[in-house]
Amino acid sequence: MKKYPDKIPVFPLSGVIYFPKTNLPLNIFEERYLKLVNDAYNNDKLMGMVQSKKGNDSVYDVGCLGKISDYQKSKDGRILINLTGLTRFNIVKEISNNKLYREFQVDYNNFMNEVENDQCEIDASGLMEKAKPFFKKNGLLLNWKEFEKLDQTQKINTLSMIAPITNEEKQKLLEAISLESKVKTLESIFSFYLYETSLNNHTIQ
Repeated sequence: MKKYPDKIPVFPLSGVIYFPKTNLPLNIFEERYLKLVNDAYNNDKLMGMVQSKKGNDSVYDVGCLGKISDYQKSKDGRILINLTGLTRFNIVKEISNNKLYREFQVDYNNFMNEVENDQCEIDASGLMEKAKPFFKKNGLLLNWKEFEKLDQTQKINTLSMIAPITNEEKQKLLEAISLESKVKTLESIFSFYLYETSLNNHTIQ
């Protein structure tokens, strides 16, 4: 079993939900997050992403641990990185520090299948059948030929990450314990929007 640190630097960001086995490019320019990324890169390259709640400094209880897989400095002082998702975590508590950025004590126990990489294959055919019309109705182009090359977990997490749905819905997907429950939730969300669109079209006519 892989061992990940129980104390990690965390980048809270509203509207960005990030999943294991996906890649997240980030353009870092704020001083506190430049410091966070540099410290993480010079340590173990690990950092957490979690969605911040609107209106205050609080964050959701579940986030995703990522590893900095690409790091580039621009001439104007920004840092461009790519984060590769490893596993989700539960926040236990915030740790007081004298740093510019926030650190949290985290726990990975609810997501041991991801840590041990023993997710079993499940039937996601219903989800995939709804994904194409859902993306088409929203005017989003996805390279389905390249998409088919991904493994099942990557496909489901990629759809969860890039789908044009609400932040709360994406957070719900992030918090789904099993891959099966994530598929059912995402399929339900797609079905709702497809039905709503169909209903609106009939109403207009």
